[in-house]
Amino acid sequence: MKNFLFLFIAIIFEIIATTALKKSEQFTQLIPSIITLIGYFAAFYFLSFAIRTIPVGFAYAIWSGVGIVLITTIGAIFFKEIPDLPAIIGLSLIIIGVIVINVFSKTTAH
Repeated sequence: MKNFLFLFIAIIFEIIATTALKKSEQFTQLIPSIITLIGYFAAFYFLSFAIRTIPVGFAYAIWSGVGIVLITTIGAIFFKEIPDLPAIIGLSLIIIGVIVINVFSKTTAH
């Protein structure tokens, strides 16, 4: 269970880093650029703890699925990047995929 906490922390840092990356304007803004670099370092650091016991493919599926949905939500709220219907359908399929992996996959029984 502790490793899922590490995975959650990794996802949060990745979301922070990706949001700062948008604000860094191709690394021309110092503070957002520093936040981006520290955030990605922290994200991979905590991910490395998570994959000690969580299978890497399973961890990455959760990492990427949750990350995509959260960063899309942040983009819509803070950057006015509103997803269209196909994007919403795609995001819904990603959410369903993460749920299927979590609920039905025996891969996590590792």
